[in-house]
Order: sequence, then C-alpha cells, then structure tokens
Amino acid sequence: MSGLALGRELVRRGCECVLLEAADRPGGVVSSERADGLLLENGPQRARLTAPFAGLVDELGLRESLILAPEDLDFFIYRDGSLRRVPLSVHGLLVSDVVSWRGKLRAMLEPLTPGARDSERVADFFSRKLGRELYEHVVGPLYGGLYGTDPGDMILGLSLGGLLRDMGIGRSLLLSRLLRRAVRPPPVCSFADGMESLPRALARALGDRVHLNAPVRSIEPQAGGWSVVLDDETLPAEQVVLAVPAPVAARLLRHIAPDASARIGGLRYNPLAVVHLRADTNLRGIGFQVSLAEPRAMRGVTFSHCLFGGKGGRRDRTGVYTAYVRDPACVRAADWEDGGDPGSVPRRPSGSHDNEALAALAAEDFERCTGYAAEPLAVARPAMPAWDTSWSALRGLRLPGGMYVTANWESRPGLAGRYARARAVAAELDPGGPGRPGPHRTT
Repeated sequence: MSGLALGRELVRRGCECVLLEAADRPGGVVSSERADGLLLENGPQRARLTAPFAGLVDELGLRESLILAPEDLDFFIYRDGSLRRVPLSVHGLLVSDVVSWRGKLRAMLEPLTPGARDSERVADFFSRKLGRELYEHVVGPLYGGLYGTDPGDMILGLSLGGLLRDMGIGRSLLLSRLLRRAVRPPPVCSFADGMESLPRALARALGDRVHLNAPVRSIEPQAGGWSVVLDDETLPAEQVVLAVPAPVAARLLRHIAPDASARIGGLRYNPLAVVHLRADTNLRGIGFQVSLAEPRAMRGVTFSHCLFGGKGGRRDRTGVYTAYVRDPACVRAADWEDGGDPGSVPRRPSGSHDNEALAALAAEDFERCTGYAAEPLAVARPAMPAWDTSWSALRGLRLPGGMYVTANWESRPGLAGRYARARAVAAELDPGGPGRPGPHRTT
C-alpha cells in the first residue's frame, strides 16, 4: 500500500515512475480471500471513511462497492469471565463495570500527573497516568492490539508520542478529551469484495507503471542515480524508494549502506496468526480485546459478521469472526527466511505453533470468552512490525542520496498514515510542486 499510494501521488505530480512488486498481486498486507464462499480479510478489516479516503474511493470508482458498518456497535474487553463494554467517555467510564470504583477514582487523578516523557515505556506512561487497573484491563489491550505487541516493550517516543501529538493531546488525556468538541467519527467501511479492492483499484489506475512478479535482486550505484537489477533486466533510476518490508530493505541495502542495513535488520516483527472462525452467535459489536491479565493465546476478535454481514449486509460475511493469536516470540528482520528475499516469511521461533494448533487454540479461546462454539475456516500468518524498543535503531538511520523509504515500519502505520507519508515523500521527490512535469524517473 505504501508504494501504491506513493505512485498515485507521483503520477498526480506529473512524475515518471515505475512500481516493482515481487508478488503476483498488489497490496502487501491488505489481502482478502474466500473460503467456503465466505469473504475473509487477512490484513486490515476496515477503514474510516474520512473526507480524504472518501475522495480516493470516488476517484477510483469504488463508491458503488462501498459498505458501511452500523454506527451503534460497541467494543468489548474480556476480563474475569465476561465481555464488558468499553467506555468511550469519562461519564461512560464512571458507569462502566470494566474496572472497579477504586480504578475509576484513580483514573480521575490523571489531570494531576505529569505529561508524557518520550523515553518512558508505553505501559509505564498509561499506568502512571490512568492507574494500573485501567491500563491492564482496557488501555493496554486496546493499544497493544494495534501492533500485537506488549506495551511494556514499547517506547513512548517511538510509537505513541507521535499519535498523541497528531491528536492534539497535551499533558492530560482526560482534559483533552473533555475539552474537545464531541464530533461523530467517520463511519467504518469496507468493500463488497473486501479491502483488497483498494490496492487492486490503485494498481489499475497506475496501469503499466506497476510490474508484478518483478522482484528486485539488487540496487547498484551509477552515475546520476541507481541501477535496479531484476531477474531479466536492469532499470536506471534517478531516485529509488524502498516501499518494502524491513527484511527486504535490509537485504537491498547490505552492500550500499551497511550501517542502515544493520539498523533496519535489527527491527523485530511479531509473528501474528489471523484465524478466521465461523460461529452462530447472538453477539453484536465491533469485537473485543482480552485483558492483559488473562492468560489467553487469543488476544482479540473482530466481529466481521456484525460489521459487514449482519442485517442488510453481505451474506458472504455472515457468521465470520476473525481472531488474533500471538505466537510465543518476536523475530528480527534479519532473521527473515532466505535473508529477506521477496515472498519469504519470518522463521517461526522455537516453540511456535503450526496452523492447525493455532486454529484449535483460537476456537477454544473463542468459546471460553463468548460461550459459543466456533469452526476454524482459515489461518493466515502475517508478520507485523512490533514498533518496540528495537525501533530506537532508526533514530540514526541515514540513507544514500537519491534513496528514500516509505513503509509501515518506518512511519505511522495504518491506511491514513500511509497516505500522509506518501504525500510527504512525493513532495521530497518532486519539490517543484503538483502539476509540474519533471524529468524524474523514480523506481
């Protein structure tokens, strides 16, 4: 998605560019598939229909396939044997059963605590600001669930700090929430054929600039730019952007930027298992996360059925629930199988479970948390950037002149973050501004 978003921005600026994709499909982690006639999302399950995203949907001709989720769905936390509704306001917290009265009173002291410190752990920050109980049962699972990472292993300045600044949150989390006007968030959306409709449409719009099944074997310096070496040809480029996973970037930089390669190669990835389940339930909501105090292999579930398969929704999502199961350990980008060659996956750490065992764990935990039996449909094994303490290595990252990077491991992840970063990189590559045809050739 990083490369496709950047390609779109460059074309809008009149720049000549080529996108080289190692796989036989565009989109990276945005991946949709079907099993037993049901639509399954192996990557992002949904997006927010913000104004910029809505404009992109219209530009790509996807409006007719857009699906909006119901607006009244709640999110839940599983703790102490039951699902508890997550409060979305200070008043909601006071009447919620998600934490005790002692935990609520401790959270009300938050405005009196010092502000964020970039050097502290995310877990320490939330515990210090809101109290251990609210962190352990609500905030920790919700924030850690975004990355599949324990917030105790995340540095605030490397992860949460940027998000707090983007949201305009100052010293106090609660006061910032109280003083902000109540604004209805943009609706949650997907597409009739899944989220992969988005990268497919972007690739169609870019046309023959996108080359599939085109793994880059090496990048070599040449006068005035770079030579990009493929299996059967070599392309010249004035500028090169690495819109690839960290292991692939580390491999490509090994001989031309050894220090950058070593820094990127030390980044850790979470081997996350996405287990799709089919169940007949009365559950209604967006999904739930599991309290950090609960010893469950499964850390959360998205109610795909309720979002886009309920009354008036798509029948091909009816009964589908997507569980997230964390494997025992992280792997470093440098430990990627085959040295980070395209299409490879992280080596499974010792003690890692196979797909069948992970599916059984997910079904067992789903029944324990919800009371409903579930049948496994499929298992996917994406590798998620951990954004943990290993990300401190990027503070000293330096790339050769004429080389850039945009990926979910180097700046804010998520669709909104990818498009924001695409605009910024496009402005660096083409400082003359939109609409000025330039001589640049970017790969």
